[in-house]
Amino acid sequence: MFPQEDWPELRPVPGVNYPEFLNASVELLDENLNRGRGDRVAIWHGSESVTYAQLLQRVEGFTTSLAKEGIQQGDRIILRLMNTPEFVVAWLSILRLGAVAVATMPLLRARELKAVLADSGASLAICQDSLLEELEKAREDFPHLPVVVAGSPRSKGHLSFQEWLEAKPVVAPAHTRAEDIALLAYTSGSTGIPKGTIHCHRDLLAVADTYSKHVLHPSQDDVFGGHPTLAFVYGLGGLLLFPFRVGASTAFIDGFTPEIMLKATREFGITILFCAPTSYKMMMRDYGEKLAEFLPQLRVCVSAGEALPGSVFNEWRQLTGVTILDGIGATEMLHIVISNFLEDARPDCTGRVVPGYEAKIVDADLNEVPPTVEGLLAVRGPTGCRYWNRPQLQKEYVRGGWNFTGDVFQEDADGYFRYSCRCDDMIICGGINIAGPEVENVLIHHPAVQEVAVVASPDELKTFVPKAFVVLTEGYSPGETLARELQDFTKSEIAPYKYPRKVEFVETLPRTSTGKIRRVELREKEIAHEGSI
Repeated sequence: MFPQEDWPELRPVPGVNYPEFLNASVELLDENLNRGRGDRVAIWHGSESVTYAQLLQRVEGFTTSLAKEGIQQGDRIILRLMNTPEFVVAWLSILRLGAVAVATMPLLRARELKAVLADSGASLAICQDSLLEELEKAREDFPHLPVVVAGSPRSKGHLSFQEWLEAKPVVAPAHTRAEDIALLAYTSGSTGIPKGTIHCHRDLLAVADTYSKHVLHPSQDDVFGGHPTLAFVYGLGGLLLFPFRVGASTAFIDGFTPEIMLKATREFGITILFCAPTSYKMMMRDYGEKLAEFLPQLRVCVSAGEALPGSVFNEWRQLTGVTILDGIGATEMLHIVISNFLEDARPDCTGRVVPGYEAKIVDADLNEVPPTVEGLLAVRGPTGCRYWNRPQLQKEYVRGGWNFTGDVFQEDADGYFRYSCRCDDMIICGGINIAGPEVENVLIHHPAVQEVAVVASPDELKTFVPKAFVVLTEGYSPGETLARELQDFTKSEIAPYKYPRKVEFVETLPRTSTGKIRRVELREKEIAHEGSI
């Protein structure tokens, strides 16, 4: 697909040798029955529980239906499903047949879906009835795309998910190679048209055998839970790959509010929780000292998507006695590659390299920089970036076998990595570099600030200056006095030249479908607005 020099250098998983032929669906499902876990609960969802044996029965029926529809090894299948048992059944069945799962974020609109349909060359779509409207709009350009609908007894003109489950199993798992494509994961598209990233059967097991095994230390008695969608690789790992690799349970939670999340954590006895930094902050804001009442069995929390503020790390541990492990990964890498560990987690620190991976910090010429000097993060390990139909982007992301995530980091002498910002979040103000997230991490400590994003704003004298977009905590009113207070607060905490020269109070911050703040949108609007004056 690409010249050899544009491929990432893949490293072995410590202590694991995968066979040449490997089917991830079999490894994640059948192996649990082979180890006597058939009667153990695989999925909790509302009042429903699904054992591993019941799940296998459904997957075998659905796999047969896929084959009868003419789906063959290598075909791409679109998934538009919420976090439900149906998602797991469809996803495992697709891999079982040797086809390729292409999960899409539930919030994607028709325009974005058209781009994914065209780029992937999908042969079939499997869709929740509640998500069908946008898919139908997208299908105007793909009228012959068959659709299997879940949730409705029968959807006019479409195939029935329930009927597909009831097919008599007659199709054996495909004899796939470990390096065959299993997953085509699309980025959230925060900076343009979504990009497909290729992950093979081996990759899906590798992230469980590196990050999950060495950081989370899971067992079959754990219950995984959280709110990230399974269509997002963060959620796919945390709520499917990791629990199924060890025969644990996963709890699917419908929607997110602090109340819903905490009640579900208590009800299902969740022990490993996956959320975003903002979610942890919201739960602390709403429940404070009462938090611990909802977390009787919780032993570890995971945070990703945005850097975890040190204040959230400290306050959560003080209130609950549980540590939040910050980490950084990428859709291109499949999951987290640098993480805090329970034994030495530190606030305002992303952590150490996950066993099996390597990382270094380099300058613009790709030369390694000394400790504590900021530079570009380069990583390599058992997984790596392989773009679908994007040869130019492949050349930019992978250089010399290393993956460049687009993040600016610094590494201390002890091997701990600290996040600075995304490359395009660096603000050059009067020739001095200012990392927007560093300013954000100060402002978020002010009681008036609920959320904040700091981006570059055009300036006649300095070219660009930091501007803070602030969502206020309830009870505070916007105005010049509060803006000056926030500026003075920043000056008192970090070098004065880093303070936001401009402050704008907003109701909400724009976010991607995975919950990340769309700083690029704020930046572009700011440049367009200032340039028109």
